Amino acid sequence: MTDMKRWLLPDGVEEILPVEAYKLESLRRELLDLYKSWGYEFVITPLIEYLDSLLVGSSHDLDLHTFKITDQLSGRMMGIRADITPQAARIDAHCLNREGPARLCYADNVLHTKPRGIMTSRVPIRIGAELYGHSGVECDIELVCLMHQTLRAIEINDIHIVLGHVGIFRTLVHEAKLKESTERELFEAVQRKAYDEIDLVLSKSVSDSVLRGMLQNLTRLSGDEETLSKALNVFADAPDSVKAELKELVAIVEEVKQRIPDIVLCFDLCELRGYEYHTGIVFAAYSPNYGRAVAKGGRYDHIGEVFGRARPASGFDSDLKVLARLSKKVPEKKAGILAPNIVDEKLSDFVDGLRKQGEVVITNLVNQTIDKETCEELNCDRQIVLKNNSWLVDPL
Repeated sequence: MTDMKRWLLPDGVEEILPVEAYKLESLRRELLDLYKSWGYEFVITPLIEYLDSLLVGSSHDLDLHTFKITDQLSGRMMGIRADITPQAARIDAHCLNREGPARLCYADNVLHTKPRGIMTSRVPIRIGAELYGHSGVECDIELVCLMHQTLRAIEINDIHIVLGHVGIFRTLVHEAKLKESTERELFEAVQRKAYDEIDLVLSKSVSDSVLRGMLQNLTRLSGDEETLSKALNVFADAPDSVKAELKELVAIVEEVKQRIPDIVLCFDLCELRGYEYHTGIVFAAYSPNYGRAVAKGGRYDHIGEVFGRARPASGFDSDLKVLARLSKKVPEKKAGILAPNIVDEKLSDFVDGLRKQGEVVITNLVNQTIDKETCEELNCDRQIVLKNNSWLVDPL
């Protein structure tokens, strides 16, 4: 290997240099403090686990994005986490064992075998919040509001929230009694918004014209708040479970708008992201400055079942690297104080006192006058000097 190639990193893997790292860490602390103020408890999950535990109950997509390795101690297959939600679900179901609601949050690296999109990292820092143990719409309302507050707190502006409900599609497909292969074909066509293919699949597989019309209309119900009114008319004669799911979505929208009057809401009632494990409402935040969802979440009530407790669950997460890139917030970085490199008890006590007060004190290792350029590199605007046998802080 040539010297030039030694410093090359794999595609989708990047180093985070001091300026960006400082912003990332500042945002991480601010958001975790925000979640703490809402009652969410911080958890740290293991980077690697046995594969059968890490992937149990998860989607095929997550399996493809998970690195697999062999444990040198047991010989069993292990996986490097590609998502933190299954681990948080296990903590709630198996470790905490609470009867009431449990609010958990996290911020940590995950690893993907390949990028999930163009210009995305294979080592994102996932930060999110999840609420277990409450099946009512109050849980979803809280999380939509918290996701919006997450983006507002770090000054990501012009956000609009897109809401959907995977239960409507799932119920109609069940009523149509589609074969598994046909359901998969329809699902893939819906994901691509390929309306001609959708109509072709439905015309061949759904004989009930009313039900076929509902499925066709569902795939086209997206847009502003009028979309919800259209949906209520389209599904006036739908099965009771569909009406209940729409009623649930309306209740969430009304409450969220009361709490955040200036929120911009849009709808895509055939948003099937996470169809394999989402069970109800799904929501995502978008910015005009980014081509993918900035943050996304939804309800996944059965995720804890494989760990022995099928508790209701809902949550959201985002990539902290993306948030830092889009955030207009410039974290304050206090200028440091330059200290002489002298063995002196009074000086040491003085420096310790300054550091306890939150000051950054940097030792001048060479004990020489430092030029302006070096001071700027060190981000120092003051120095410690000896005056009248006392150590004081003076401007540089």
